[in-house]
Amino acid sequence: MKILIIGGDGYLGWPTAMFLAKKKYQVFLTDNFSKRKIESENGIKPLQPIETLSNRVYTWNNLGKKKGYGKIRLISGDILNQRFLNKLLKNVKPDHIIHYGEQPSAPYSMMGREQAVYSQYNNIIGSLNLLFGVKGICPKSHIIKLGSMGIYGTPNIDIEEGYLKLKHKGRFDKVLFPMKPHSFYHLSKAADSLNLDFVCRVWGLKATDLHQGVVYGVNTKETIMNNNLVTSFHYDHIFGTVLNRFMVQAVCGSPLTIYGSGNQKRTFLNINDTLKCIELAIKKPAKYGEYKVRNQFTEVFDINELAQLVEVSAKELGIKVKIKKIKNPRTELSKHYYKPSNKSFLEIGLKPVYLNKKFIKETILYIQKYKVNIDKKILDPKIKWKN
Repeated sequence: MKILIIGGDGYLGWPTAMFLAKKKYQVFLTDNFSKRKIESENGIKPLQPIETLSNRVYTWNNLGKKKGYGKIRLISGDILNQRFLNKLLKNVKPDHIIHYGEQPSAPYSMMGREQAVYSQYNNIIGSLNLLFGVKGICPKSHIIKLGSMGIYGTPNIDIEEGYLKLKHKGRFDKVLFPMKPHSFYHLSKAADSLNLDFVCRVWGLKATDLHQGVVYGVNTKETIMNNNLVTSFHYDHIFGTVLNRFMVQAVCGSPLTIYGSGNQKRTFLNINDTLKCIELAIKKPAKYGEYKVRNQFTEVFDINELAQLVEVSAKELGIKVKIKKIKNPRTELSKHYYKPSNKSFLEIGLKPVYLNKKFIKETILYIQKYKVNIDKKILDPKIKWKN
């Protein structure tokens, strides 16, 4: 089975490639390396230096050859270039296309007009190019698109998986769940979802949209095989996640900074569960003409809970930390109802890895190895939703 991964250089794209290659899938990667460009322009580096994608592929293929793993093939390019994309699809003829290839930062998209336009152009047009390419060249390919739980916002009703059964004036219908995105980035994800639903209904394509929560963790069974195979650990104000930031702040002696009240609730999952979900989406694909939505997360936490978990875990390692609340640079509800469903992955076999003190302590020890690399200047928020 042939798998094409768009965005193969990314935090999730690279571990996914190794995970599937190890299971003997034929894996093809492409990337335009735009995230590395954004990092360079904004003075941001991951905690541990990351090898070039070509070097990572070379290392994997050498190791994999000895162990009998599948080979990874790299074909660099930009899906905004329709000619390149069409040639790629013709040459690979993928059974499944895993689409990670988008600008992934909500804060970056809120930096200003230029960044908002880039985020939406890159994400929406790139995805549209893919849809037209699949329609014309490989309409049997199953598209697995990385969506975001952030497109739902924080509605005052339970969040279902993609759809809502509606009764209005005595009539019933099933509609896409209302979207209330958090940022221009999340707005691009919402547009992707509408476009996917449309092409499945009109063209008969098949697509699975994975509305994913915040992913934590850096180590998988494959990334720890060799230093050249590691994936990125971001803790900065653009690409870093709240949990990563808290753990880095604990290591470098800075207060754990909570934006606003800390009562904001979000969904989370371990990176290894992301890989399992991708494989389950491959094994249980959408049907022709079906737009399938799966909410991809395992737990819900508010920000205060995460800070307290890091505080307690660090204390067990002899690290004393303080928690500090600062003015929220984002526009979001400080307290809200939040009850999303994640039944579909559990029903098809996902056995989640849950966040606990053991994981936090192991990650803090990992961070301590690279403490000299921590740049405190990129920890504090510099981007405001209202300038």
